[in-house]
Amino acid sequence: MAKWRGAVAVAPLPLPAVRQGSEVPSEAQALEVSRRKEAPVLRRPPARPLVTWVLPRRGDDSFEPHAEPRRPTTNCKHRKASNLSSTVQQSSVERLTVAIMPAYNSVFNQDPNPPRLIGNFPLLPLRTKTRGPAYTLPAASPPLPPGESPDPDSESYDVLDEVLALFRANTFFRNFEIQGPADRLLVYGIWFLSDCLQRIKPNAAARDAQKDVTNLALDLNFAIPGDPAFPLNQMYEPPRDRQDAEQLRQYMSQVRQELAARLLARVYADDETKPSKWWLSFTKRKFMGKAL
Repeated sequence: MAKWRGAVAVAPLPLPAVRQGSEVPSEAQALEVSRRKEAPVLRRPPARPLVTWVLPRRGDDSFEPHAEPRRPTTNCKHRKASNLSSTVQQSSVERLTVAIMPAYNSVFNQDPNPPRLIGNFPLLPLRTKTRGPAYTLPAASPPLPPGESPDPDSESYDVLDEVLALFRANTFFRNFEIQGPADRLLVYGIWFLSDCLQRIKPNAAARDAQKDVTNLALDLNFAIPGDPAFPLNQMYEPPRDRQDAEQLRQYMSQVRQELAARLLARVYADDETKPSKWWLSFTKRKFMGKAL
């Protein structure tokens, strides 16, 4: 006769028959049989189907950026999608609009006075004391600390201030649309800053970092547009002759030295014993997937 324990019916199990001539069950065996008699019968609950949204595959001709997802399906063989609840089938799916933010371009593209070009590389004015072919802009008034830039509306604001301001934002982008000659100088400046940050060790003091970065900036054995080692020759035109190539090299060397000095002033603005982590965290970033 079945016994009831709570809401579960427990059916007694038959005791093993004792054959004639066999040994009588021991006390431990009797306790085991008694435990099995009182054990409840557990039943596994029915499996619930998993509902998933099937999205279009990449490369599918029917893919649209704002298309509705397909109807839900189930992974249970014994159920069909038509047996799903009407709430899931009739629920409306809002369209998701993905806005891709473009990289920042140079404001010097709209300069009413176009700069001189060598190939298509601009020779923009610079606020610097380094000798070179660049036109020198006046110093900021009143004087600013070495790690700060003048206001963009000031006449002392140059393209190198813009390179330092946009470096950390543009480094995340692998695509960049060149909208003017100043963008080519912006791209080259970001590449050079990445190269400088790789020379700064995490525990290096300001004096050691200045030695390594300055040696990199003063090295004249670097590639210019048109050289096989230049990273993006399809975007840069080579100089017409050797004289233009030498003048372009002098201008780019002037840019490299001034950028190196301004970068060091910002990296060690708070502590001269160790570099700023907010700059070194961009060491492994490669703008447009390229490097000098």
